[in-house]
Amino acid sequence: MLPQFTITHFNAARSFTFLLLFLVFAFASQAQQQQPVNWPAGKSGFTAKLMNIEAATNETFRYNTTLHNGSASARIYELRTDLPFGWMIAYKVDGSQVTSINMDAGKTQDIAIEINATATASPKKYRVPIKAISGSDTLSLNLEAVVKGSYSLALSTPTGRLSDEVTSGSQKELQLTLKNTGTLPLNDLQVTAQLPTGWESTFEPASIKQLEPGKTIDVKATVKVPDKTIAGDYAANFTATNSNTNSQIAFRLTVKTSLLSGWIGILVILLAIGIVYYLIRKYGRR
Repeated sequence: MLPQFTITHFNAARSFTFLLLFLVFAFASQAQQQQPVNWPAGKSGFTAKLMNIEAATNETFRYNTTLHNGSASARIYELRTDLPFGWMIAYKVDGSQVTSINMDAGKTQDIAIEINATATASPKKYRVPIKAISGSDTLSLNLEAVVKGSYSLALSTPTGRLSDEVTSGSQKELQLTLKNTGTLPLNDLQVTAQLPTGWESTFEPASIKQLEPGKTIDVKATVKVPDKTIAGDYAANFTATNSNTNSQIAFRLTVKTSLLSGWIGILVILLAIGIVYYLIRKYGRR
């Protein structure tokens, strides 16, 4: 008598099959990722995953490269390049910055290359030749850095003044200006404030969707000072930022007590003096 397969048995078998197929594909994918590059026997090489990278002038061009010593002996490779004036470059192995690498025969080494352009670099394509030199053996790698412009932002006030006065328990409206001083549009700008404990702030507009190069926008900041704030100078730091750049200013606010509070204080003092005088007159000769 043949066994009877139920729907439960069928579903269990199907789930087991899917799990087995998933494990097979996962193992094959991992094995493929870990498979080393098949370098020609006895031949060294210098390659990069991406030869051409586009970024703004204040961003870092990051390249992932691989150096292979295909010779039959250990070698020390010195890393050199020819950059435009003012540009900076860093070679990193396992997070540590290096200028040369000691490699055993047949060894392959991953090298991270970070390049920073100058703030005044013109938007265009720059060729960056990288060389790994060991004696008479020179391995060349020609990278390309495409500068697409710059992100830059200036936060200030219409008059340039960075101080004002405010009364305890009241609120103060401050006018701020944001200017795009770069060559690329700035998207999703936010203005925030770092204030003394208990103070509050709001901004109008609360966010700027886009600010074109060379354009300026005004932002109204309203700062609320709590009641009974002690008179004196306080620092209010305002920051304008997005994912590409930021700008900050330090604003000084001088808190003063209200006129009514001043008169109340004077009356309290006069009342205290009157009480003391009365007590002296009444009990002073006893």
